[in-house]
Amino acid sequence: MRIAYFDCIAGASGDMILGALVDAGLLMETLRAELAKLPIDEFEIIHRREVKQGFSATKVEVQVTNQPPSRHLTDIERIVMESTLAPVVKERARQIFRRIARVEAAIHGVALEQVHLHELGGVDTIIDVVGTLVGLDALGIEHVFVSPLPLGRGWVQGAHGKIPLPAPATLGLLIDAPVVGSPLEAELVTPTAAALFSTLATSFGPIPAMRLQRVGYGAGTLELPIPNILRVLIGSAPDELHAATETLVMLETNIDDMNPEFYEHVMERLLDAGALDVFLTPVQMKKGRPASVISVLCHPNDVNRLTQILFAESTTLGVRQYEVKRHCLPRSIEAVETPYGIVRVKVTRWDETRTRVKPEYEDCRRLAEQHNIPLREVYRAAEMAAQHLVR
Repeated sequence: MRIAYFDCIAGASGDMILGALVDAGLLMETLRAELAKLPIDEFEIIHRREVKQGFSATKVEVQVTNQPPSRHLTDIERIVMESTLAPVVKERARQIFRRIARVEAAIHGVALEQVHLHELGGVDTIIDVVGTLVGLDALGIEHVFVSPLPLGRGWVQGAHGKIPLPAPATLGLLIDAPVVGSPLEAELVTPTAAALFSTLATSFGPIPAMRLQRVGYGAGTLELPIPNILRVLIGSAPDELHAATETLVMLETNIDDMNPEFYEHVMERLLDAGALDVFLTPVQMKKGRPASVISVLCHPNDVNRLTQILFAESTTLGVRQYEVKRHCLPRSIEAVETPYGIVRVKVTRWDETRTRVKPEYEDCRRLAEQHNIPLREVYRAAEMAAQHLVR
């Protein structure tokens, strides 16, 4: 299993990510050939060596000849989906731009279909996002890990005037990601980098165990008091990472006096707030009363938020909490092409010879309704299309 760790020494931007990947072995010929599959031609991508405070790094620059004032999400999705890029690259790019649009819509208080993506809808952003996905695919990266992200202060000029740093879009995209304040007055993490890392990262934290194979340095544009570089470490994960162990928290509460119609709402709110799993167990309490145990599996830093939801949305007067160990197989989301449309499949590998694929239910249901066919036919088509992922 090949992994990449992005060490955000001075933050990250889309061009720094591309630069680090090129420095680590991504061929510019491959990058240009794949980007040429997009139905846009108003850009040129160049690269050069730069020295940042003594560190030699690769600078990748997207030069745009005709930048539209703004784009809607549907405009960007059309550009991506009408390209001849690999289905998995198109689907991941679509997911990233939809995340960006949802955050922007929430910031400006408008519907998703109405949000204008100004800087984030530009040609350079599209190239940075698609180019990163192309690079990870070309280098055979299966899992991405990222260091905690440093956030600077100050102001930048945007389409609506001056924007305080960290930019609102960056903060919205980094919900639940570890961040740390920096004394530097500069935009250290751009919304493009925040969207890429928050979507692609398996986890944030220290350098994971790996057999190191390559190191790449991407140069940023700003001149800072520290080396303005992004470092990527690429290597193979040892066998023990095929079943990583993590410490989680289980929250539990017994409920015997709540309207059963409310359970679905409570569970949805918990899952939307970051719960890893929520389930109900029927029990019999004192005096023979039937009841349900609500169990919530979560990360330790989500305990307070989820506990407050349990108090607010259920009739409980107390919540139990205890730590649990989970052995977790690494998984990734791939997109496969079926006769009915693109379906995402979850790919799980637990050694060098065994792989399991599972189609995403919501994708299959949507296509079954769209084509008025049985759900099992879409499932079967997705499983057949994913056979090349099984090894």
